Amino acid sequence: MNKCLLLRLCVLLSLLCVYAYVYMEFNGFWLKVWRKRPIRPQKQQLHHMAVPTATDVLADVGSTCCPRVKHQRRIPRWKIDLEPWATETHSLEEEANRFLKYITTPKVSCKSPLSGPPVFDREHHGSWVLCLDGRFSLIQRIISKHCRVYSLRLGLEDDHLERVLAGSGCEVHCFDPSIRAAHLQDSHMWLHRLSVDWRDPNPAVPAQRLHSNTKKLATILNDFGHRQVDVLKVDMESAEWKILENLILEEVLDSIGLLLLEVHLHWAGFEVGGDEPSVVRYWFSLLRELERAHFRLYHSYSDPTKTRLFLHKNLQNASSSYILGWVNTQFSPQW
Repeated sequence: MNKCLLLRLCVLLSLLCVYAYVYMEFNGFWLKVWRKRPIRPQKQQLHHMAVPTATDVLADVGSTCCPRVKHQRRIPRWKIDLEPWATETHSLEEEANRFLKYITTPKVSCKSPLSGPPVFDREHHGSWVLCLDGRFSLIQRIISKHCRVYSLRLGLEDDHLERVLAGSGCEVHCFDPSIRAAHLQDSHMWLHRLSVDWRDPNPAVPAQRLHSNTKKLATILNDFGHRQVDVLKVDMESAEWKILENLILEEVLDSIGLLLLEVHLHWAGFEVGGDEPSVVRYWFSLLRELERAHFRLYHSYSDPTKTRLFLHKNLQNASSSYILGWVNTQFSPQW
């Protein structure tokens, strides 16, 4: 009798243990499900919630399946990328031949506009030539009187083009350290006693020791509050190479629609070092940087009255200076 009672108690305890085990496992499962459930807004807050759009859904999907690409800031450059040598011999003749062929072979042909202001019936104003092709923005900017022109010069050079553009309603700024006052307005042109350099003045140098007020073009644009320039004319008497290098390194070229540049070849230029083949390679590399910035050569002019000197030599009867016209094919003006 006692054995039967003991057996029943053992069976009952076993059933209780099984029941307790099943009960705890069951509750643990649903607790996990409860914690993983999506949190729904309360009914009284539904009218404040916006209905998700397809863009939001795609953004959420992208955040779970694939990491978003982070746009990294460009690392500032401190020197340009030099092009390979023209030949393995590194000779001046081969470097000069490649360079001269490059600056005398336009890559873009600019067609004359079918209609426009009477003063622009002809594209040529002396040796400085504008590209008024309808594929690019300049002609429309001139017609709408929304064009801005910067002219960098030393002394009283040929300013016929600047005066024509100013008379057509363009905003023209001439930077010249030789003018008599800090700022003048003459015939719809602003004249600034300011020399554009490839570096800003050293603050450690007293102002009275400086020949004139000098600034980089990027600094001037920032000071004037100008984000874009439709035409940049540069006639800086052998300082153009270092100025152009600064425009490339500081990524100012994106803000320029058309570049008119006079290059001087009778000597290396201010602060351009190296032997003669290295100088020509440096010149060529600068112009190739222009092409990588979406500029295309459309105009090349050499004055037949100028001396025929190339780094103090008579090479291929090359002129001592050339006027080059480059158009930014990716320029997007902001109205």
